[in-house]
Amino acid sequence: MTTSCSSSVHFGWRWSAALAALGFSLGLSAQTPAAPAAAAVPAATAPVVAAPAAAVEVPKVAPALPAGSTAQPGWNVPPKWADVELKPQYASVPGREMNVLVEDKGQWWRTIRNGPVTFYGGILLLVVPALLLAFFAIKGPFKLHGAPTGKLMERFNSAERMVHWTMAISFVALSVSGIILLFGKYIFIPVFGASAFSWVAQIMKGVHNFIGPLFMFSLVAFFFIYVKDNVFRSHDMTWLTKAGGLFSGKEIPSGRFNGGEKVWFWLSIVLLGVVISISGAILLFPNWDSTRELMAEANLVHAIVGVLFMAASLGHIYMGTIGTQGAYQGMRVGVVDETWAKEHHELWYNEMKSGTPQAKPMGAAQPAAGDD
Repeated sequence: MTTSCSSSVHFGWRWSAALAALGFSLGLSAQTPAAPAAAAVPAATAPVVAAPAAAVEVPKVAPALPAGSTAQPGWNVPPKWADVELKPQYASVPGREMNVLVEDKGQWWRTIRNGPVTFYGGILLLVVPALLLAFFAIKGPFKLHGAPTGKLMERFNSAERMVHWTMAISFVALSVSGIILLFGKYIFIPVFGASAFSWVAQIMKGVHNFIGPLFMFSLVAFFFIYVKDNVFRSHDMTWLTKAGGLFSGKEIPSGRFNGGEKVWFWLSIVLLGVVISISGAILLFPNWDSTRELMAEANLVHAIVGVLFMAASLGHIYMGTIGTQGAYQGMRVGVVDETWAKEHHELWYNEMKSGTPQAKPMGAAQPAAGDD
């Protein structure tokens, strides 16, 4: 028992001494300066080995585009908007302009129609009647210098008057409906509102569309009936240079139609009539495979020529009604007094009195065989 305890005490003392010696050596080494590090010996240069080349990727081939397509080649790359907007694209539906997404002429048409056409056209349609009324107030109608004889001469036969009034009435209907369609939103909407104007515009559009072909037909008939009496002669130049005696107060001799009436026939009935009929037909029949650009241009031409036609017709209507005494009677009932014929159309009066066959109006009664 005593021996065992002594051994244990001896073993513990030995471990304590060993730990103390270890702590002392560690403290001493911490206070001793460290020796300088040895110079690094350069390592031997290793040979450079090239890295293996990466495998080259073969680009994928974009799908082929169908014939006529203007899309950009590639994978799901849409074309630029500028290229799609105006340039023809691929379209499965056949037809003119079916492959055009946006037609930029619409804004151009709207700017001109709602700008210069309505502005200057409105001024013209207001100034012309104002000038005519002022002239009538100052000058008054052209009256006869001599007393009526009571003897009547046939001025226009029934066929001539029927064609004239067909053209005149259809022209008035087209003028009223055209003015409402062109200027209505500036006049009707502020007064009656947009809803009322929409109803009126729809009705006027129908009137314009259905009366238009009748007017075209009457123009053709009018031309063939009256053209032979509207060929210019030498006396017509004299009449025009002297303005028909407007300023001198003396009538200039003329044939069945004077120089002013012949100018009206060729410039208004023929020239303006043909242009307004062609442009109107393009607008009336869009199923003729017309493009939107052509329709816009035809609409502008139709409006401009229509305004000019109406302004010119005001002068003709003035001279045929309140401007010249007895003129309206000739077209209404077909006859005029001999005094009227002699003063206003002296050459025609002389031809009629002399019985010259070529001077007789178209459709005039001819003597039967054996009666002459």
